[in-house]
Amino acid sequence: MENKKIIIQGSSRSNGNTSNTIAAIAEKYAIDVIDLNDYSFSYYDYESKNLNDDFLPLIKSIIDKYDTLIFATPVYWYNMSGIMKVFFDRFSDLIRVEKETGRKLRGKNMFVISNSHDDNIDASFYIPFQKSADYLGMNYTGELHVNADKYKEFKNIELTQL
Repeated sequence: MENKKIIIQGSSRSNGNTSNTIAAIAEKYAIDVIDLNDYSFSYYDYESKNLNDDFLPLIKSIIDKYDTLIFATPVYWYNMSGIMKVFFDRFSDLIRVEKETGRKLRGKNMFVISNSHDDNIDASFYIPFQKSADYLGMNYTGELHVNADKYKEFKNIELTQL
C-alpha cells in the first residue's frame, strides 16, 4: 500500500498558526491538506437530521483516498479546537448510520499535530485522539507538538512516525 497521507486542519483561523505549521510539513513531505473551515457540517444529531451536510461526503472521500489521517489543531483551553471536536463527534454517524464507511477506518493510521505558544503540552491532550483511534480500529502512530512562536523552525520539522 502506498500510504497516502492527508492533513485535516481544524482551527478557527484558516491562515493562523496551525496553517503555518502544517504548510511547511505538507510541502516537505508532499502531503495533501484540507481545511475544515471550507466545509459546512453541524454537530452530531441523534436524529440524523444533518446527514445532507458536508460531513459524510468529506469523510467518505478521505477514507477512500488516504491511509494516514493527520489531524492538525491548535490547543484551545487544553483541548482540540471546537471545529475539530465537532468533526470527531460526527464519527458517531460512522458507527450508527454509515457503518460500512466507518469500518473502512480499520487499519488506517492516525497522527496528531498540535500547536500552542509553549514548547510542550501535557500528554493528556492526546487522549481523545488515542482513544478514538483505538475505538475505530485505527493505528495511533503518534503526535507532534509545535511552538507557534518558533515559526522559523517549521521547515526543520522531522516526522519519523509517518
